[in-house]
Amino acid sequence: MYRIRHCLVATAAFLLLGTPVAAQEPGNRKDILETDEARVFLEAFRTISRFHSSALGDSVLWERALQGLIEQLDDPYATVFTPVEYDQFREQTTGNYAGIGVQIGRLGARVTVTAVFRGYPADGAGMMVGDRIVWVEGHDATDWSLDQARDSIRGPPGTVVRIRVARDGIQDPIPMDIVRDNVHVSALEATEIEDGVAHIAIERIARGVAGELAETLTEYDDASSVIMDLRGNPGGYLDEALDLVDLLLAPGQTVASAEGINTWGEVERQSFPASSPPLLADKPFIVLVDGYSASAAEIIAGALQDHDRAVVVGQRTFGKGVVQTVYPLPAGRQIRITTGSWFTPLGRSLHRARHHDGTLVAEDETAAERVATASGRLLRTGGGVFPDLEVPLDSLKQEELALLNDANRAQLPFNVRIEEYAFELAKDAIAAGGAVRLPSSAFDDLARTLVEDGMDAEVVNNPVARAYLDWRTQMRYLDRADARSLALLVQSERDTALAEALRLARSARTPGELFALVGEGTSESSGR
Repeated sequence: MYRIRHCLVATAAFLLLGTPVAAQEPGNRKDILETDEARVFLEAFRTISRFHSSALGDSVLWERALQGLIEQLDDPYATVFTPVEYDQFREQTTGNYAGIGVQIGRLGARVTVTAVFRGYPADGAGMMVGDRIVWVEGHDATDWSLDQARDSIRGPPGTVVRIRVARDGIQDPIPMDIVRDNVHVSALEATEIEDGVAHIAIERIARGVAGELAETLTEYDDASSVIMDLRGNPGGYLDEALDLVDLLLAPGQTVASAEGINTWGEVERQSFPASSPPLLADKPFIVLVDGYSASAAEIIAGALQDHDRAVVVGQRTFGKGVVQTVYPLPAGRQIRITTGSWFTPLGRSLHRARHHDGTLVAEDETAAERVATASGRLLRTGGGVFPDLEVPLDSLKQEELALLNDANRAQLPFNVRIEEYAFELAKDAIAAGGAVRLPSSAFDDLARTLVEDGMDAEVVNNPVARAYLDWRTQMRYLDRADARSLALLVQSERDTALAEALRLARSARTPGELFALVGEGTSESSGR
């Protein structure tokens, strides 16, 4: 039988993990090797090995043949692991490693930061989701594989890795010198933003996160509303995602379904029902998503949306809805291939087709369909999760871009300067007994230092640019001083999706009121 808990659904960046299964052989292996095609391939291999002028060794030829086989699948998530790579792959799911505290994926043929773990070196250096790694330790990294990037960035704790990243809107690559450290990242962070409004940020679906959420929801039992923030969440363990949704749905309600190839080579579909009494069933739930919410995070958002359990706010999610299985190979290697697809409770496919390099296949917008929830809300199909309320991202103003570009011109580590200044302010605040929101004058010394170190005074002191500098530094200072609720309120001044979630959370006291606030037909408008 097709067993979903025994499927590894994963990439280096977007993980949906279970437990590896033993290799299954739907046919007879001897028959496969005795086909004309197999005999032609093996004889061609022998001929090339013996006579080709390149004189490539057999091991190199076999490796290239294997990679060619994978590439011909046009599957961006298929790969073959060496034993070391597989150990690293499994290590990433625990949150324990020595590095800078980021997760990376290959998007648009570039190594891209898909998650930045709070409180670790990359976060402190100002690295952001969406940054593209283009240079590491003197080497051009624009065409690197994930393995090359990971191996170059990781290293012994206490050592420095020099990185440059390309960021949308910024003219030149941003330099960062980051000190590696031992990294253990907790996946969940809960904060009461203000009276009655709980904000639960889940950065990845790690082992144990469902239990952490259960404890958190119990702790926030008297909350008037809950914001679950899944933005930038690349996914994680499948069973944890199913268990997490189980906490919020009524027994018997479908959490998700999957379609894949069973042991006998037949297509089989399996659904997974909730079984536990729901927590905070009478509370309004708002789920925040964006284009980097993927895999297991999409299962969560899609299930809660389909059952009218939560309003989804933000941008369309990444669209990784494929089932992947890891099978053992000889010599300690493992192969990961796509074997099926995931669907939301209403049967919406989560998957968006991609080429081998990760770029999206063009979509036919005219073919988009809608499905109706029990309450009559219309949800768009077509891959990923479309928000009930689509909120555009806040874009940088011309003066703000000028500030960032001038920092690059002056070769200043702009983000690091903000972090350092915020950290000193945070230390003072903690020593004084707690953090409060600071006036703009508190950041005058930072602006002055930037000018002294080579930035243009007119650019730095432009009112719009200066307000942006103050906002970013204020937010980081409050976060460093453990004033998380104040930091989120400051963040919401520029974070349009969070601001909208707060508006809804403050106004609704029941799920019915929440959906009424979002408005009839909003789901359709988000798909236009």
